[in-house]
Amino acid sequence: MWHSIAEQIERISDVLGKIVAWLILVMVAIIVFDVSMRYLFLWGSVALQELEWHLFALVFLLAAAYTLKQDDHVRVDIFYRGRSVTDYHRAWIDLLGTLLFLMPFCALIIYTSVPFVYNAYVFVEGSPDPGGLPYRYLLKLAIPVSFGLLSLQGIAIMIRALRVIRSHGSAGRA
Repeated sequence: MWHSIAEQIERISDVLGKIVAWLILVMVAIIVFDVSMRYLFLWGSVALQELEWHLFALVFLLAAAYTLKQDDHVRVDIFYRGRSVTDYHRAWIDLLGTLLFLMPFCALIIYTSVPFVYNAYVFVEGSPDPGGLPYRYLLKLAIPVSFGLLSLQGIAIMIRALRVIRSHGSAGRA
């Protein structure tokens, strides 16, 4: 059952990766259009520039879970470097690192960002610039959502690590 849960979580992360890839393409198209209009036709738009920033924020936030799943994230590999680490030891490092560092950090970000989003929603926060984008709470909502998704991916990592640890323990008894 736990293996199935981990697979479902990782499917969500894969879908996020595909969404982010499309968001990057959309963002690049908007940037090319914006720059072309500014330099060729001397026309600019505050809303278009803010949309570029918002898409960049979404790309950054939503890609975190997918990047963690792919093991392409930036981290300090002091426990892996310079020695041959078995799958069993790597599983312990991943389990403890996720449990002691990733999950509390995600919980802290979610806990502190929810009031931030709520205030933006209550006050219908928009851009302070004339012609900017309204409904800034929608962008701010991406913060707790993305860290929730990152937590889910952390759960999948812990499930996989526990599976390796258990299989090593049962192999040692056989």
